[in-house]
Amino acid sequence: MQGSTFTMTQKFAAAAATLAVVAFTGCKPSGPENIQLSGAGSTFVNPVMTRWTSDYSKVHTNVQINYQSIGSGGGIQQVKAGTVDFGASDAALNDQQLAAMKPVIQFPESAGPVCLTYNLPDLKDPLQLSPEALAGIFLGTIKSWQDPLIAKDNPGVTLPKVNIVVAHRAEGSGTTNIFTTYLAAVSPEWQSKVGKGNSVNWPVGLGGKGSEGVTGNIRQSPGAIGYVELTYAQQNQLPVAKVKNQAGEYVSATADATTAAINAFSSQLAQDPRTPIVNPPASAKDAYPISGLTFLIIPKDGPGKDKRAALKGFAQYIITDGQATAGSLNYAPLPDGVKQYDQQQLQLMTADGQPLQ
Repeated sequence: MQGSTFTMTQKFAAAAATLAVVAFTGCKPSGPENIQLSGAGSTFVNPVMTRWTSDYSKVHTNVQINYQSIGSGGGIQQVKAGTVDFGASDAALNDQQLAAMKPVIQFPESAGPVCLTYNLPDLKDPLQLSPEALAGIFLGTIKSWQDPLIAKDNPGVTLPKVNIVVAHRAEGSGTTNIFTTYLAAVSPEWQSKVGKGNSVNWPVGLGGKGSEGVTGNIRQSPGAIGYVELTYAQQNQLPVAKVKNQAGEYVSATADATTAAINAFSSQLAQDPRTPIVNPPASAKDAYPISGLTFLIIPKDGPGKDKRAALKGFAQYIITDGQATAGSLNYAPLPDGVKQYDQQQLQLMTADGQPLQ
């Protein structure tokens, strides 16, 4: 009897163990194992990139995305070195840069205004600035907020008797590229003395690391002015200047005004999405004149089918559903023609030399 009872106990134990194994096996996630994606680059796009990576991972729970906001120049270098899966840059790679890298695809992912923010707490209304005044400020030839050129832009406004402190990016930056491309377009003196690019030899000013560093310098320096992406100014509760465009209108830095700038260059963008959208023609009276596109840069080929498919899926999300999120964070949604170009570029992605479905 004892032997029979012992055997029965063993059977129950064995059955319970079997159920436990089945239950444990059933809890294992199906599909690809966890995938880690890494990206680096533009601080300009960081506010919306943070939302994109978070929102995408909430739906695709097996995909984790880490984006480092280190500046466009750093992102390009990391893509070139193969240390990240994708980069983001506010300046598209030119033909010379592309020739020096393994094959990549690049396409616009967002658009937004580069705004001028400042530390002049006594001003009640937004500061207004013309191209001539802006060039003079950043060349260092305009040193006081009471300069006649600035006064001309702000009739009836009592400007503070304080010296101007210029804040700019310290490292290679696509935001710098957009801003200096604008200054070079509106000021022959700037074009000849400084030029345009991710990095320039600034005539005056304090360098800050990233858009975060520039906004920090502005907040700490009475009389300061600098250029950042609009969300950084809003997060730091800093005012934003209106900038005079070719139509003679002083325009605020908004997503709608950026869309107007994009539309002004629609035919050029259809031929080459790398076309700058700064200083649009006078016919675009509602356009903000210092706007730019940000580009995703992705190696054309890479290892791991599942990882590459996840990267392609994230990029497709950015240029489709992610555009609505971009609009809520002061970025201008991409026009349909640009999104179609983006989809065509994504189809060029391969994994281990084989096409992705």
